[in-house]
Amino acid sequence: MSTSLQEVLATHRPARLDELSLSAPLSLLVLAPHPDDFDAIGVTLKFFHQRGDTIHLAVLTGGASGVEDGFSGAHTVAEKAALREAEQRESCAFFGLPPERVSFLHLPPDEKGNPRLDAENHDAIRAQIVACQPDLVFMPHGNDSNVTHQRTYALFRAVALADNLHMWAVLNQDAKTVAMRTDLVTAFDATTAAWKAELLRLHQSQHQRNLNTRGHGFDERVLSINRKSAIDLDLVGDEYAECFELERFG
Repeated sequence: MSTSLQEVLATHRPARLDELSLSAPLSLLVLAPHPDDFDAIGVTLKFFHQRGDTIHLAVLTGGASGVEDGFSGAHTVAEKAALREAEQRESCAFFGLPPERVSFLHLPPDEKGNPRLDAENHDAIRAQIVACQPDLVFMPHGNDSNVTHQRTYALFRAVALADNLHMWAVLNQDAKTVAMRTDLVTAFDATTAAWKAELLRLHQSQHQRNLNTRGHGFDERVLSINRKSAIDLDLVGDEYAECFELERFG
């Protein structure tokens, strides 16, 4: 039996993405705080991509602080941001997302390097929503220790409330998520995990930084979260899961 998104919220139980009743075609907007946040939910986005839905990606910041100094010859903020942008373009090409659906917003930061919560940045988010007219907006959950993740959600929420937008926010679990409710689950197997690992490793600066600082790659950092989620949810027959909390606006 298929379930609607509204029914998922009413039941207070996690639902599997592949069992949802979804209209077609849908328009999706991914608000990625950094280059690579798109890839962290790559299996879910692949599900929509294969349905024929239209996916737009807006990367809010350059993510320069995530690049080790000197990696691939990058030393300045501009060089590091350009490096990460190139990695994101390569991963999107691997995924199959057309380049014209990828935008790099370079939102003006505050003194600590996080996007400002001001009119200019609200307008930048608003412009993406107006251009894409999304049914679903994906982003990391706002209850997160990463300030840029927090502010991505805060910027979107402020615009959604101010403009009385009618859409669903789909908030994903991340390595730095503090706590969230699991409403929606994308379960997947080892074969799909291998595809996702290849996608994640295209962010070479992040992969190498994780190897240097944590002793394992960026692929394993993300997939270990997916593996733990599948165990916690006691999924039968699936080893991994991407998890989301739903929020309805309008």
